[in-house]
Amino acid sequence: MAVKLLMTWDILPGREQEYFEFVVRDFIPGVQRMGMEPSDAWFTMYGDQPQIMAAMQMPTISALQRTLGSAEWQDMVKRLLDYVENFNYKVVQARSGFQI
Repeated sequence: MAVKLLMTWDILPGREQEYFEFVVRDFIPGVQRMGMEPSDAWFTMYGDQPQIMAAMQMPTISALQRTLGSAEWQDMVKRLLDYVENFNYKVVQARSGFQI
């Protein structure tokens, strides 16, 4: 059964340009190499919610668990944290449409 990794975060003030460069050049290609397939990305314009929500899909929970336990994933999150704060994630059963 396919699963989604739902992630949220806020971009650190003053790091927006570096953040977007990192996401395009490193984060997205990196998670794709790990077998994750980006499925959604949302930017909050107004309100008291996380600024970014991104979703990655994988075919099984066991595949995702292996990825989340890998050194490569831990390194990618560590690098992401140079540009963001309030990073959180959860795993849900994949379905079509917006999921929170």
